[in-house]
Amino acid sequence: MPLLYIAIGIVLMLVLLLYFKLDAFFALLITAFVVGLLNGMNIMEVLDSVLNGIGGTMGKIILILAFGAMLGKLIEESGAAHTITYRLTALVGIKNIQYAILITGFLVGLPMMYNASFLVLIPLIYTFATTTKLPLMYLGIPLSATLSIAHGYLPPHPAPTYISFIYDANINIVLLYGLVPVIPACLIAGIFLSKFFKKLKVAPPEELYEVKEFDKEALPSLRTSVFAAITPVFLMLIGAVIDMAIGAPPAKSDLATMGMNLTAFYHQSLLDAGYSSGVVGFWSAIITLFKFLSDANVALFMAVVVGIYTLGLKRGKKMPEIMKTLGKSVGAIAMIIMIIAAGGAFSQVLKDSKVNEYIGEIAVGFSFNPLILAFAVSAGIRLAVGSATVAAMTAAPIMVPISIQSGISPELMVLATGSGSLMFSHFNDIGFWMFKEYYNVSIKQTFAIWTVMECLVALVGLAAALIINVFI
Repeated sequence: MPLLYIAIGIVLMLVLLLYFKLDAFFALLITAFVVGLLNGMNIMEVLDSVLNGIGGTMGKIILILAFGAMLGKLIEESGAAHTITYRLTALVGIKNIQYAILITGFLVGLPMMYNASFLVLIPLIYTFATTTKLPLMYLGIPLSATLSIAHGYLPPHPAPTYISFIYDANINIVLLYGLVPVIPACLIAGIFLSKFFKKLKVAPPEELYEVKEFDKEALPSLRTSVFAAITPVFLMLIGAVIDMAIGAPPAKSDLATMGMNLTAFYHQSLLDAGYSSGVVGFWSAIITLFKFLSDANVALFMAVVVGIYTLGLKRGKKMPEIMKTLGKSVGAIAMIIMIIAAGGAFSQVLKDSKVNEYIGEIAVGFSFNPLILAFAVSAGIRLAVGSATVAAMTAAPIMVPISIQSGISPELMVLATGSGSLMFSHFNDIGFWMFKEYYNVSIKQTFAIWTVMECLVALVGLAAALIINVFI
């Protein structure tokens, strides 16, 4: 029966989203209450579960989202995105402009939400198309592909970050694994697909073609722009390398049970690896410091601090002006934060109503590959609700018991679930309509380009998860 109740809850959410046009925040909250009540919880138990879910989720993710939005805004307002695009194009030449766009989209899109980074870079695509006389789709498809890849595969984007916590995955390893399919996905969904539409004649919509003017002489340098964009990635990858070299530390509760802190864990690990006691104390402290800096919250905070100085103060902006810009950036993602909070409530209700335990009992004899199943569940929800973020957030808590029972890498479950959330984009996806309107294409052409592109990115991500799983 619990599975039936989940199915009823998902159908209810679809009705609320598609028929009543409720925002995902309200739909997720209502669904959480209904699923809890159907599973035998009383109304006050459901309320406590919802509040605990919201509090627990926000405690883990709120700073990541806020600092990510701030960094993205600094990159946008300073003109750093323009610098990266202009300089890379000059370096690689017109013949390789698609690769410059891929790199630019990845660097700019990594810390920014998909919609924000798309809106920042689309004027540059228009400019390149009109000045170089290259087809708009030839330039636009690589941009959309690389932004979608960052959105679906990699922290600090909301869905991969959120479901990393749901699966209890190491977010640094999630980032490392997510980088594996980036290049093949860019080449297949960005470069290869664009060749089929190179002769498609479309022009930028007149009402949308408003380029934000920057004085090239006043733009930040390429070094400064790239440094600000990749700072969080660099710091997070350091943590991933440490975990792979020494071993990921146990959970905080397990460390407390063992009577150890993080530094003591690394101290013992180094001793076990044969290092002399004379140097172990120093290196365990250094490793702990790097692990602190690699935490997603700290990495993004450090990137914002770097951005405030290099993209703001160093270029003559006053601190009050910078703080006002950062405040606006957080306001822009308020509803995304609320949706993720509601997703946390839904997840907590599933846990407190023992649905996860029920699914886990069923999963004991389960023979279907959990990675493919996670991909399929997430893809099915994406088909129904449109939002990749909602699809991943809804699928992950359902898949947690199967992930645990199977012993599959939780980091790969994140990649498979995130990849599935990109499948089957159509009318109910904001990205579908943004692509249609900004590239001035028909509905049929949007399906042929955007929907196919999203499916290719999704399938490459699943393939990467399956291949990595063979070797680990």
